[in-house]
Order: sequence, then structure tokens, then C-alpha cells
Amino acid sequence: MDNLIFGINGPVITLLGDTGLSLMEMVYVGKDKLVGEVIGINERETTVQVYENTTGLHPGEEVIGTGNPLCATLGPGILSNIFDGIERPLKDIEAISGDFISRGVTVPSLDEHREWNVTLTVNVGDKLSSGVIYATCPETPVITHKCIVPPALSGIVEQVKPNGKYRINDTVVTLRDDKGRLHELSLCHKWPIRTPRPTAKRLYAKAPLVTGQRIIDTLFPVAKGGTAAIPGGFGTGKTMTQHQLAKWCDADIIIYIGCGERGNEMSQVLEEFSNLIDPKSGRPMTDRTSLIANTSNMPVAAREASIYTGITLAEYYRDMGYHVAIMADSTSRWAEALREISGRLEEMPAEEGFPAYLPSRLSEFYERAGLVESLGGNQGSVTIIGAVSPQGSDFSEPVTQNTKRFTRCFWALDKSLAYARHYPAINWTSSYSEYLSDLSQWYKSNVSEDFLDCRARITQVLQEENKLMEIVKLIGADILPDDQKLVIETARVIRVGFLQQNAYHKEDTYVPLSKQLMMMRIILYLHRSVQAVLATGIPISRIISLGLFDKLIRMKYEIPNDKPKAQDDYFTQIDNALKTL
Repeated sequence: MDNLIFGINGPVITLLGDTGLSLMEMVYVGKDKLVGEVIGINERETTVQVYENTTGLHPGEEVIGTGNPLCATLGPGILSNIFDGIERPLKDIEAISGDFISRGVTVPSLDEHREWNVTLTVNVGDKLSSGVIYATCPETPVITHKCIVPPALSGIVEQVKPNGKYRINDTVVTLRDDKGRLHELSLCHKWPIRTPRPTAKRLYAKAPLVTGQRIIDTLFPVAKGGTAAIPGGFGTGKTMTQHQLAKWCDADIIIYIGCGERGNEMSQVLEEFSNLIDPKSGRPMTDRTSLIANTSNMPVAAREASIYTGITLAEYYRDMGYHVAIMADSTSRWAEALREISGRLEEMPAEEGFPAYLPSRLSEFYERAGLVESLGGNQGSVTIIGAVSPQGSDFSEPVTQNTKRFTRCFWALDKSLAYARHYPAINWTSSYSEYLSDLSQWYKSNVSEDFLDCRARITQVLQEENKLMEIVKLIGADILPDDQKLVIETARVIRVGFLQQNAYHKEDTYVPLSKQLMMMRIILYLHRSVQAVLATGIPISRIISLGLFDKLIRMKYEIPNDKPKAQDDYFTQIDNALKTL
């Protein structure tokens, strides 16, 4: 039976009658075979959203079902690659259609002709279950790709090919399941992007994602397998913060999703990532990165799918036993795509025109993060760091508010801090992390027993300064007693010398936790020492004239990252300077 287009409304098309299609089935639309997905079925009509430009499509053209949902192809070749929202490689598309994607371009997701140097890890007669590794190959010089038995498949190995060079679709292992059916395993398999990959067990967060950014690692840490949101208005540094995290965080693999961002910004991202050198390996950053680029002029339906494509790729590497970090920039553009498609479907709008199911869609995305034990017994994690772009920096809008419900870490970017060139522009009074209690034992065991105590005292000084600044705005700082002036001076050292970080300075772009702890100890030691001197009646103006506070602001540049013992010199200099009073 021919299924013919009846109506076209942007990326949404309708078919009349009983089409025989199923919900979420992938279809090919029109003579150009545009990729689409069934999103609604009732007794009268079937609704399909198209992931490509529908300009020129007309009623009466045929829609062909595939019988399968929209899937991602999972295999070697994902890393160092750049995809669009439905996992089509943009470099291959460029070779066919030029700078802009033509309609109906059919390109395999992964290079089917490239040969990989494969090592088989199983023997004939072995019993394999879901998630077990049966072959490996060096995907890049720093990442070994592990081919795993797809979920819901198990059996006895009937045949194993010898080690050697194979393409992704070549059969390397043959399994016979318990019903006697044979299954051929190649280097790749497909998985529906909207279905979370199954795991054996979800584990409690126990270690932080170390980023080398002091305000994050010390004040607002995110766990490996956790979720974080970076909301901020235009120009506050969301993308720059994510770039810094992608470069320096201790994840094994980075999946960067450019969702609905400006084309020139995405091209800058692609150019910068290709030129970045990974500080861990000395190799190009792209060796452990996969980019999904879906710019603002691309079809909105593909923008909506890009988030699911990215998380599916991340789950695949998680099942191999890797720690993966996803940078989603930005979920607000993704929510706008939902709103546009919802409007074309004539659904009842909710707050600010967003669909009523916006919260559930956000939760579906963020809940796919986690530290897990895979079906094959490997331990891996997916950490999601999602940027949010509230219009006018209004954090009360629906996307930001609903994101706060489903993330446990909130790094609020402040426009005034960004315009004052305070990087990262994370506001320490409106940001928070709910992972501290989960990670406390890790900090005690791997950093120091007093790390969280120092953090608590640093936070207390900042909170006291925040209260005092309300008074200063009214009556000025001169009226304050010396002990409160000390709080303001110490807070200035914390803000400028500790929380503010220089991404272009070799000693300050990444700071290990040992140096972060050392800097907190020195700042707090100065604070306590000056309190003792103030108690003897010496005015704070004389203490400030010694230049100790300014010296501590500069210590982030002057103390090498690999010399944590340098703190002893600062303690001595503080003591000697205060003795001269």
C-alpha cells in the first residue's frame, strides 16, 4: 500500500488513513528520500517529523517505512569525527554537496571502507553474554575501541576470524544463541537513539570530575556520572567554560553537542578543537573527542534529535568502561526546537509557549547520566554538563527552572562578573552543588582531611562579605570596624586571587587539587593571623600597607603547580611581615 503525503507544515507532514507505520519508526519521505520519524498516529492520520529541509516537497509524494526506529551506528570511527544531529558525517557531506547540506544526501555514519587493525579476544566455544568484549582495535592513538556484544544477545562462539585488518561491516565472530539461530557480529551495531542502553547496576557517585577550575573543584564540584547546568545570558562565557572543561577535565572521552548555536560560533568550536593539544597525551584533542554540530539554520527536527544522538554515543563508550563527559550547548535551543515542532503539531502550549512535556523531555535526557556497571562488568560513567541560554539572563524562565529540577549542580554565570572580565563568571552566591556530601570521603582520602573544612571557611568569608556589602552600599566602608574590614579584604583575595582564573596562563589555566588546597590554607592563615594582630589594637590600615593581601592575589601565578611545598615560604613571609608591626 502506497503511503502518500497529504499535508506539509514545515518539518511536519501528515499521511491519511491506515499507513501500517509504527510510532517512532524511521521513514524516507518523498522522491529525495528525506529522513523522517513517525511521532504520532491516530485512526485518521499519521504524523511524521522530517530531519531535513522540506522545501520543494509536495502532497502526493510517497513515504516509505523502514520497520526500524531512528538508530545511531556504533563502532570505530566515531571519535575524531564531526556529525550532524542524526549522525551523518559532515566532512563526507561537504565532499558531496559543498558548504551547505543538500536535501536527501545519503552518507553512511561511519567509514565503511576504512580498515581497522582488529584483535579478537574470544575463542570458539566461549559463551558470550550481552556487553562482553569480543574484539578491540586502536580507534585513535589514545583510545582503544572495544567491540561489545549488543544488549539482549548472547550465545556460544561458533566461529572467530583471525586477528588482522577488517572493515566495520565485516563479520569477525559468529554466535549461536540458545534457540540455535546464528548471529554475525561485525565491528559495529545499531541502537535506537531514544532508548537508554541497559546496564547491570547503577552506582552511587563517589569521585568528582576533576576540572582544574578552582571555583568548580573546590566550591561546586560535579561527580563523575553527575549532571550540571551552566545557565547564563549572551556573552557570559558558557561556551568558553565548556571548552575549558572539555580540555582539562579527567574524563576519558568528550562528546560535544553544538545544538542550535550560531554557525560562525560552531565553526570556531570545530577549528579550536582541531588545534587543541590534549594536555594528558600531547596529541590533538580530537583523538578523544566527537563533535555533533547542529547549527541554528539546520532543520529544527534534527536539532531536537542531536541531544539523543550525543547521549547514545556517550552510553556506548561508557559500556566499554570509559568515563565520558557530554557538553551540550545549549539545551535552550533544543527546547526551542521542541516548541516549534509542538506549535506545528497544534499542541496545547504551556508556560511561554513551550510544550507541556518539556520537563519530562529534560528529565529523560539528564537521567541518562550516571556511574554504572555495564552488562559486561565494566565500570564507566556519563557526566552531562548542559548550557542553558535564558533570554535576558532571566533564570526564572521555564528551561532554566526545569533544568534545576533535574541537575544536582548549578553554575550560574553572572553578566556583571563576565563584563568585569572575571573568569569563570560563576556567581558564588547563586550557584550550588548537591554532590559535596557524596564526595566528602573521596576528598578526605585523596586530597586531605581538612579540604572540606577549608572550603567551608572560604565559603563563610564570602557569605559574610555579601552581607557586609549591603551595608557598604548604604553608608560606605569607612564606618565599618576593623574586623569587618578584614572580612572584605580577605574576600577580595578569595575572589580575585582564588576564584578568578586565567585560562591563558600556563600555571593558572589548570590547577591541581593539591595547589587549590594550599592556596586556601595560605589565605585562611593570613586571615587568622591578622585577626590576632587586630586584637592587639593595631589598625588594619597598617596591616594592609604591608602588601600581604596583594601578594596572596599573585600567588596563583608565582607558585608552580608541581611545587605544593612552596606554601611554607608564604607562611614564613606572613609571620615575618606581621612581626614588624
